[in-house]
Amino acid sequence: MYIVKGGTPLKGEVSIRGAKNASFKLMIAALLGSGVTKLRNMPDISDVRITTSTIEKLGGSVKHIGNHTLEINPQGLSHSTIPFGIGKKSRASILFIGPLLSKFGELKIPFPGGDKIGTRPIGRILDCLEKMGVESFVKDEYFILKTKKLVGANYTFPKNSHTGTEVLIMAAVSADGTTVLENAAQEPEIDNLIELINKMGGNIKRIKPRTIQITGVKKLNSAQHTCLPDRNETITFACAALATKGEVSVLRVRPDTLTAFTDKLKEIGAHLDIGEDEILIKWTQPLKACNTETTPHPGFMTDWGPLWNVLLTQTRGTSHFTERIFPNRFQHIPLLQEMGAKISLYNPEPQDPESFYNFDLENDKPEFFHAAKIIGPTKLKPIDITIKDLRAGATALVAALIAPGKSTIRGVNYIRRGYENLDLRLKSLGANIKYLKSTR
Repeated sequence: MYIVKGGTPLKGEVSIRGAKNASFKLMIAALLGSGVTKLRNMPDISDVRITTSTIEKLGGSVKHIGNHTLEINPQGLSHSTIPFGIGKKSRASILFIGPLLSKFGELKIPFPGGDKIGTRPIGRILDCLEKMGVESFVKDEYFILKTKKLVGANYTFPKNSHTGTEVLIMAAVSADGTTVLENAAQEPEIDNLIELINKMGGNIKRIKPRTIQITGVKKLNSAQHTCLPDRNETITFACAALATKGEVSVLRVRPDTLTAFTDKLKEIGAHLDIGEDEILIKWTQPLKACNTETTPHPGFMTDWGPLWNVLLTQTRGTSHFTERIFPNRFQHIPLLQEMGAKISLYNPEPQDPESFYNFDLENDKPEFFHAAKIIGPTKLKPIDITIKDLRAGATALVAALIAPGKSTIRGVNYIRRGYENLDLRLKSLGANIKYLKSTR
């Protein structure tokens, strides 16, 4: 657990690690090759460790070269069943579909795990795979997929899907013929994945912003590749700097992937200096309230919402935040309310909910809310809490840095799932955080 004494402005500089949402997917894509692929700038996080364990259970190997470089060797792959316990820990299990179908023609995967933010759109993936010659059925909490031969197909996503796009790219790259994915996701992490596969000998082109063409190849080789910086880490340090009225230089970033966020920082009155690969974020004056909606890239990312909501509690006026990507992403709001934040949840009334929301409406429930009204600035109170997912964990930690007094945060393994040494890096900026082994 973390013991946090809040109320100290963060100051200094911090370097961003490789992206959680790209790293473990690059490892899985490396299994498509015939030789050893070297991946650099890989974060030391539990999602990477879970993926390492899965690859090793399947017969492949992962070798650590220093702290942030991995060598993935697929040559020993011998079976295609994802172990149930490992598979349930992370949604990474579903991303093994492409490599395992191409190597074995069949696989078994447990229902995907990961954060509890709404049903994952596996139906969209299975619809396309069926067009590509894949049969699928469910047995004993496993998805079982089989194919005699993967063939190219055209598919239009009814809703934009980040994971779905990645799964189908990895399945199509070894298929006979050409696959065209329409309304595909546009995130930079996906382009980073495409770059790796093309280095391995793939033939993948983004012919329009949301159209991806994959021409199947007979064989993929090895490659060397660098994982792009983590956008969510950048947002975490930026929000923490501004919420504590501090000044932080965030190094080793890609500002071109953060435009939707930096535009919002300018709107609320934050001071920014944006360089080629770094951003200085500085509190110089009271911040202004604003309205924000999450949308697929290049819009405001859904993962940024919880941390952004923390920052909005420190702005002057009334802000509205609307979540359009997942049906149930406000689990962090009761935490902030308990700390004294003036937040009320409600549902907007769009003219066409089907086009307004990126989730399947049948996954919505009456108890879910899709917008928050936040009134600030609010002096937050310390908290004693056990967290239950990654984003809520990072949210609790940043909120605790604001609140004067001592907060206790348990369940920090969730934070470590997506952040490498977040507590130590915040301490380097002046945060008062102590890590203790929890006794309960």
